[in-house]
Amino acid sequence: MSQENSLALQDQYAPKSICFGCGPANSQGLQIKSYPKGNEVFAEFTPKKYHEAFPGMINGGIIGALLDCHANWTAAWHLMNKNKLTSPPCTVTADFHVKLKRPTPSQTKLFLRSWVVESTSDKAIIEAELSANEKVCATLRGTFVAVKENHPAYHRWE
Repeated sequence: MSQENSLALQDQYAPKSICFGCGPANSQGLQIKSYPKGNEVFAEFTPKKYHEAFPGMINGGIIGALLDCHANWTAAWHLMNKNKLTSPPCTVTADFHVKLKRPTPSQTKLFLRSWVVESTSDKAIIEAELSANEKVCATLRGTFVAVKENHPAYHRWE
């Protein structure tokens, strides 16, 4: 079930979010924009010079943040659809593992793609990849869970 829309998931469901990676309200953050299409979620990111670890290559922490936030939104979107909700549940990262397969260039657009490999009603395991110049530079496998009302992140998207 797809919720394809011209607005990014972040802008549509969490416009006040201050998350460093994906928060539309964080002017100093990465502000990634994730778009579902079919059973996958896609994003593009144009790095800045200050995202570099060394000349011409992106910092690994930035790569991790991009993949983590994008995969988290994939989980939230999936759980919303799976549970027939009108908005995504607030999800957080339980764990994630990033493999840096090759240096990621900073002078080109980066592409993120993610998909669900397993889920329950309140948890999704996501795989994702980050590519540049048509080569996969990094991959992620992570577990993302919907939090309950007593969790400190429960209202973070409102």
